[in-house]
Amino acid sequence: MKLMEDSSSVKNDVSMDINSSDKNNLRASTSSVSNSLGNDLKYRIADSSSDSSSRRQQPVLPASQPADSANGTSPTEAGPPQRWLFSQVKGTAWEEVSEQDIISCVEFNHTGQLLATGDKGGRIVVFQRASNGLYNVYSTFTSHEPEFDYLKSLEIEEKINKIRWLPRQNAAHCLLSTNDKTVKLWRVSEKDRVMEPPEADPEGPELRLPRYAPAELVVEAAPRRVFANAHTYHINAISVNSDQETFLSADDLRVNLWHLQITDQSYNIVDIKPANMEDLTEVITAAEFHPSHCHLFVYSSSKGSVRLCDMRQRALCDQHAAIYEEADDPANRSFFSEIISSISDVKFSHSGRYLLSRDYLQLKVWDMNMCKKPIEVYPVHEHFRRNLCALYENDCIFDKFECCWSGDDKLVFTGSYNNLWRVFNRQQGSELTLEASRDGMSPGTELRPRRVVQSGSKAPQQNPGGLAEPVSADSLDLQKKILHLACHPGDSCLALAATNNLYMIAGAR
Repeated sequence: MKLMEDSSSVKNDVSMDINSSDKNNLRASTSSVSNSLGNDLKYRIADSSSDSSSRRQQPVLPASQPADSANGTSPTEAGPPQRWLFSQVKGTAWEEVSEQDIISCVEFNHTGQLLATGDKGGRIVVFQRASNGLYNVYSTFTSHEPEFDYLKSLEIEEKINKIRWLPRQNAAHCLLSTNDKTVKLWRVSEKDRVMEPPEADPEGPELRLPRYAPAELVVEAAPRRVFANAHTYHINAISVNSDQETFLSADDLRVNLWHLQITDQSYNIVDIKPANMEDLTEVITAAEFHPSHCHLFVYSSSKGSVRLCDMRQRALCDQHAAIYEEADDPANRSFFSEIISSISDVKFSHSGRYLLSRDYLQLKVWDMNMCKKPIEVYPVHEHFRRNLCALYENDCIFDKFECCWSGDDKLVFTGSYNNLWRVFNRQQGSELTLEASRDGMSPGTELRPRRVVQSGSKAPQQNPGGLAEPVSADSLDLQKKILHLACHPGDSCLALAATNNLYMIAGAR
């Protein structure tokens, strides 16, 4: 297959429509991609093992800043926030929630000035940050409508699975959104002028041109591209490449590479579908491009592994450049082992040096140059390890929790049940469990730490944020859960999606 190149970059005008003659000129061989993507990745031979034949070349990323100095922050500067304050909440009370209003994804843009949420009703709400730090509704539009596949007799839900922003190149903002089958490119722009038709006299000698007149500010969302008919299975991830010209979309068995200007063709870069579906042992659960190396991307699987792929090595990345996974302990294997090891989310750090993965019970940080085991492991649902059978019966064990990094890579976040969320300080090794709640909350109210305890456990110990209030694991409401969250790329601001409510939390030192 051939990969498409754009003769006019998205950087110039992402809103340009492409005609059929341009498409024929945008095809190039995969060898040209190898030349254009650079040659800055070095290789080394993996650590020798007992079997010398199992040695594999491993990619070694350029040395980057440590976690305490990522993104230009020196160790002498103030550390990450120690306290978390309630800022605001968007949405209705829990009793009034409907299925269509449940938030299904949250994403900040690259500056943090805009925040987009998608819901199960196919709607996208864009919030804009005001001068006082609060987020107000900027634009609301319907991205996807329910469809029906008559060939397979399947209903295609309008639920928004993922949203990804494109770097801003002009006055407009562009974002990608996807449901189970179709990816769309949206252009969000402001319009404060209207064109007045000329009042020309047909019999007169003058030719009058239309004029623009000031008008009330209107924010418009217009679809610019529709990327469809490329996925047989449900899309679970999209990621924009650092070259700002391509993006990937991943479903259960394949990863496709798209050009932002070409909608009728995509390039298959990962295909794990076996010849016989009875031999299927794993599915793809998440995928993401490296933040700075446009030839690198990772995808995670339901077997608990994260694979790093290099598009310069081969056209079809059926053989990974590196695989990050822990060896199973046979003594701890059970019926639920494979289910709880399935990775629900994977994220690169902003520096590109580390990987963050989330499975059902744990949050793990991987060094890109260390494949055998994670460098940090944070327990999230350890109190549920004894109750996996009950979680399996009510399907909660299949919940897919997301994770994210702070802007300086010093903190990692993830959600839990009962509207609880966890924050782990990588520098200090400390952790906090906090609750997103409306009860007794006003802007600036400090969140009290919580501590989930097993029945019959002793009183909780002191936490860095104060005395932690105990919460019994048996009393957790499994219907209230924070599956989706996002962190501001620059400030200590966190967006948490709890069913139909969007909580904004601010950090303070």
